[in-house]
Amino acid sequence: MATVRTVNPYPSSSLNNDRTSFLGARVPSEVQAMAIYLKDLDKDVFRRVLKAVIGALEGKDSRESLNILLKNSSVPEEQLNFLISGAYTILKVALRLPVSSLKQEVFKEDLKELRIPEDLIDDFANVVYGNRRPVLEDVALKQGVRLPTVTDMRWRVDVAISTSSLSRALQPSILMQLKLSDGASHRFEVPVAKFQELRYNVALILKEMNDVEKRSILKIKD
Repeated sequence: MATVRTVNPYPSSSLNNDRTSFLGARVPSEVQAMAIYLKDLDKDVFRRVLKAVIGALEGKDSRESLNILLKNSSVPEEQLNFLISGAYTILKVALRLPVSSLKQEVFKEDLKELRIPEDLIDDFANVVYGNRRPVLEDVALKQGVRLPTVTDMRWRVDVAISTSSLSRALQPSILMQLKLSDGASHRFEVPVAKFQELRYNVALILKEMNDVEKRSILKIKD
């Protein structure tokens, strides 16, 4: 895909209040370019692009429909690439967020900040909040990369009586065994001092997460 050469008219997605756009602190370059190209674009062409993007999100092969669109319209290939990637990014990011945390009004307001035409904003909203959302969420869940989870954990405290290292003699340690969802099993030994360090760091992270959640900018507002 070609590199964006246009000047960024939206250097930040921060809004006039203390809220940050659902797209993040900075608007992705492909979304910036898409917003610029939408100004003079035929609405029917965009809706055909959006239909192809929705098909891709549903796991369908949309290459043929995009090739037909490219042949039958006057839109240059580079511009079409930006329209596709920009629309794909907007939908992909929005569908990752629960409806309870990204209200439809907020979603539309963020797109208005990008100067996207209001009728096209409604098209985006109909995808994110319409009847197709469960299907799109189900496909995204199936296509997502998943790591094995812990299904069972056993531990016991052990004291080495006979060891080649005098420094470890009669020193307690924690023996742990983990079983994962993919069937793998892992055994390892954790010195008590390292376990206490791990416990402290976990508690510190939980405290920092709690402090971040208390900030008004991250609170979910109805």
